[in-house]
Amino acid sequence: MKFLDEYRDPAAVLRLRDAIRAAVSRPWVLMEVCGGQTHAIVRHGLDQLLPPEVTLVHGPGCPVCVTPLELIDRATEIAGRPGVIFCSFGDMLRVPGSRTDLLRVKAAGGDVRVVYSPLDCLKLAEQNPDRTVVFFAVGFETTAPANATAVREAKRRGLSNFCVLVSHVLVPPAMEAILSSPANRVQGFLAAGHVCTVMGTAEYEPLAGRFRVPVVVTGFEPVDLLEGVLRCVTMLEAGRHGVENAYTRAVCAGGNPHARAVVDEVFEVGDRKWRGIGTIPASGYRLRAGYAGFDAERRFAVAGVTAEESRLCQSGLVLRGLKRPHECPAFGRECTPLTPLGATMVSSEGACAAYYHHGRLRGAAG
Repeated sequence: MKFLDEYRDPAAVLRLRDAIRAAVSRPWVLMEVCGGQTHAIVRHGLDQLLPPEVTLVHGPGCPVCVTPLELIDRATEIAGRPGVIFCSFGDMLRVPGSRTDLLRVKAAGGDVRVVYSPLDCLKLAEQNPDRTVVFFAVGFETTAPANATAVREAKRRGLSNFCVLVSHVLVPPAMEAILSSPANRVQGFLAAGHVCTVMGTAEYEPLAGRFRVPVVVTGFEPVDLLEGVLRCVTMLEAGRHGVENAYTRAVCAGGNPHARAVVDEVFEVGDRKWRGIGTIPASGYRLRAGYAGFDAERRFAVAGVTAEESRLCQSGLVLRGLKRPHECPAFGRECTPLTPLGATMVSSEGACAAYYHHGRLRGAAG
């Protein structure tokens, strides 16, 4: 297929591999901050093609995975209430809370439905005026425009029986938190192309300057990713830092102004807790005052629900790039896709799920 096969061309992949080998002279640690990129890297074995000097670690690039445990508990609490139709993307249904998950709530009689767009929820709200339709609004900047549009449209239509449980997180503050940590070992980043398609690249410039790291915006195919690695390594070897766009077929510097405008109308930036990481200042979206009536946490008074993480699960270390999935003692043992301890094992974008499904069991801890 044109515009796809060329980015999976084996000859191009090998040329990039050889160029990376020729460019590197010392050890470097690079992090991708995108679950789709993580799965592509593992599925195609790109990390195994790289010279031993280049180590890829996997950051908090899966929005499902960083949704905090207590928010899952709030979701299951709301979903189990009578008169509620709880809607979510499919990834969230098996993410474990502290006691249960949305799939078990559905099995117990809760009206939990998988939707493919938040706008589907507006149809449900119109069709069920005597029930409250709740959408679990999870995601990075990528899904925020569609979710903001749904909220704005619900207000325009007067659909007071629709609301959203918001768990939107922002990528640049997470990168800053990683770089600020005393335990950090990341020296360069592959930035998520789909986030930059919406937001552009300007937000990465202050990070690159302050921490003197290269940030390369990349796509999701093997050629995209290896081109990103080559550019990162070339900059590191030359002692340069800054932001480069290796995904120009989809990303421009200013992003999508229309998408950004609707997000800015409906959401404002606030502090947000990340699963396995903790609270990161100014790292998430919340509804603006003018749309507060659509806030499910307020409507159902569940903001006080708290929870503690499993002591066995080390997904927080994986999300911060301090461990790779197979280095967790529970990986492939107590923690599998059928018995997940954390979201990184069950989400289709989770790093642990990528390692498990693509056979990276060899060398597991223990």
